[in-house]
Amino acid sequence: MKALKALVLTLCCALVVVPFAGIVATSLSTREQIVQAGGFVIVPDEITFAAYEALFTGGVVPRAVGVSVFITVVGTVLSLATTTLLAYGLSRPGSLGHRPVLSLVVGALLFTPGIIPGYLTVSSLGLLDTYWAVILPAVVSAFNVVILRAFFMEIPAELVESARIDGAGDWQILTRIVLPLSKAVLSVIGLFYAVGYWNAFFTALLYLNDAGKWPVQLVLRTYVVNQQQLGVDQVGAGNLPPQEALQMAILVISIVPILLVYPFVQRHFTKGVLVGAVKG
Repeated sequence: MKALKALVLTLCCALVVVPFAGIVATSLSTREQIVQAGGFVIVPDEITFAAYEALFTGGVVPRAVGVSVFITVVGTVLSLATTTLLAYGLSRPGSLGHRPVLSLVVGALLFTPGIIPGYLTVSSLGLLDTYWAVILPAVVSAFNVVILRAFFMEIPAELVESARIDGAGDWQILTRIVLPLSKAVLSVIGLFYAVGYWNAFFTALLYLNDAGKWPVQLVLRTYVVNQQQLGVDQVGAGNLPPQEALQMAILVISIVPILLVYPFVQRHFTKGVLVGAVKG
């Protein structure tokens, strides 16, 4: 039985690792190797960084990466702040508007406004073709609010009451007691938000008309999914690397940042999700 489990896990890992390794290998391969391998290299004989040099020499990909970083950082900070404040308020019995706001949050889990009402709302607020059109519609997730509220409700009431007896207000209780105890669940929710903003493809497609404001996911769609060719003006002058290498390099650039962030929150992942979801 253990051998069978090991075999299944090995196959599952191979299904994930081999395609990604092939993407990285193709992005590092020469034109001759790509042609010989039929467009997808598994193990390159010779490694070249020409595709990455060409992409970062041109203006399209560096600008798109900068846009994605801006949207991810600003959106994650705003989302964590608003979600924390909302969840903490809903975890305190008798808070102002507790039941109506909680009903709205639960209702948001069951019903979504749809594309057209969302577009009309963003348009009426004058946010079209701005980065806020990508950030603000996703600033609060009802699912994350419910998880964080459940976690806050598990904090012993005696701890909060003792702090209140010592003269601490709600803000001091939140910042000095609740938040230090919530690092695990906040790390997980922050990762959820960061992945969502980094992969914000559809909202950017709807609301951003200026190609100069496109995040890296829209660039990925344009030059990899739609198979549009990257020209010299987009990747810099000189000998143009093979399109397959350029496309795979864009794909690697769009994946690696999240892979680098994940190890830092991995040790909090299981604890943060289970404590917030199961005990609540």
